[in-house]
Amino acid sequence: MSRLDELTSWHHDWSGLRVVVLGLGVSGFAAADTLAEKGARVTVAARDPDADRARILPVIGVDLVVIDGSDEDALPTLAALEPELLIVSPGFRPDNAILLWAAERDLPVWGDIELAWRLRDKIAPAADWVLVTGTNGKTTTTRLTATMLQEAGLRAAPCGNIGVPVLDAVRDPAGFDVLVVELSSFQLHQLPAAGPGALHPVASVCLNLAEDHYDWHGGASAYRDAKAKVYAHTRVACVYNRADEATMRMVEEADVEDGARAIGFGVDTPGPSDVGVVDDILVDRAFLDDRRNSALEIGTLADVRLAGLATPHGLANALAAAALARAVGVPPVAVRDGLRRFRVDHHRTEIVLDADGIMWVDDSKATNPHAANSALSAFRSIVWIVGGLLKGVDIDALVASHRHRLRAAVVVGVDREAVLAAFARHAPDLPLFEVEADDTEQVMPVAVRLAGAAARDGDTVLLAPAAASMDQFADYADRGRRFQAAVRQHHAESQGG
Repeated sequence: MSRLDELTSWHHDWSGLRVVVLGLGVSGFAAADTLAEKGARVTVAARDPDADRARILPVIGVDLVVIDGSDEDALPTLAALEPELLIVSPGFRPDNAILLWAAERDLPVWGDIELAWRLRDKIAPAADWVLVTGTNGKTTTTRLTATMLQEAGLRAAPCGNIGVPVLDAVRDPAGFDVLVVELSSFQLHQLPAAGPGALHPVASVCLNLAEDHYDWHGGASAYRDAKAKVYAHTRVACVYNRADEATMRMVEEADVEDGARAIGFGVDTPGPSDVGVVDDILVDRAFLDDRRNSALEIGTLADVRLAGLATPHGLANALAAAALARAVGVPPVAVRDGLRRFRVDHHRTEIVLDADGIMWVDDSKATNPHAANSALSAFRSIVWIVGGLLKGVDIDALVASHRHRLRAAVVVGVDREAVLAAFARHAPDLPLFEVEADDTEQVMPVAVRLAGAAARDGDTVLLAPAAASMDQFADYADRGRRFQAAVRQHHAESQGG
């Protein structure tokens, strides 16, 4: 057994371990800080490192190597460090030269999630983990699950890809009963299938599976396989989407612990071992003894609307969160109270303004066609603001399926030609407007002005780009904030303000 195999606890001896951490983002810094606290010899290798984090590294005893040239150019420097372990941040693709170099030398590569799992027992007893992934809805479901657990009196924290590194949650001196961990496909890709670093969650879910990040993973099957890892070694409940057969197949193929159950969720009538909807009531037919003949009320559609989850996609997220919370053992009343306390994050089908017969909706978080499809499905007559960085996917099916509800479309982003071509093929008669402005300050004001001119009484102007934002904006939140500001400015100008 190697030394790394034996390092499965905070209380084991990590001192002197030579580690290189790739990347100085939020998770990379947390990994470096944690390992330094454990006495490891840590070097961070990063391109364009964040200045504030870089200044802190020498204070905590961590060295920094700045990658100026290609990743291949950095290899001699990294080799000279003779690392025993490589910690990789989620942004590094599998075909990165440094990772290929590590594979050739059998140098172990961990992500921050595996490191956090091995160190999870700093505060005893170690928290249970609930895992959440999916192409869309991860953050909402993660936050809502944690809220339901908190309503039951549990110390629960949403963390992971949601923005709070799991390592920070593990090291929180207050300790937690449950960590609800949002996992991206990048983080799941790095997880081992078995061995001391494999996760054993109490419950897990893949909310849905749609085309996304194929450029990073190298194709659909690799993306699917990464997502499927979320179910491995689950102890109590593998929660899946009854409307998405791919998630059911993942559960069927998963290597789980004895006694783990498959629990379906869906916006229709549930069967035994499911959660779902009957009339306007959310019901649980999974976590009760007489599930073949009875059900438990866990909330209402009014509760879901109050939380800001009125779309079919939002309702599905609420049901998934309910299933996860029930798997942990919280009572039905905590699920209901969690829904009533919860409010959806900004930029997720968020109503910005409803005035003069036109509703303006910000769903900037719809960074892929699957997410945009949910937003488009929620409204009857739409002026659609669409486009951005397409990440190797196409929107033909999206345009074709929603042509009947579109009043017009306003196309933004660097990949406009592909978007315009999709409309030419599937909606050639649709009024189409192109935002040619490259200045970030001008993109949304121009898009809003064009959309406002096209909209009619009863229409919804919907920002659901079906694309990533980094071509013209800092992130989806920046894109959404600029859209909201432009909408309010446009409204003020139209009122003569």
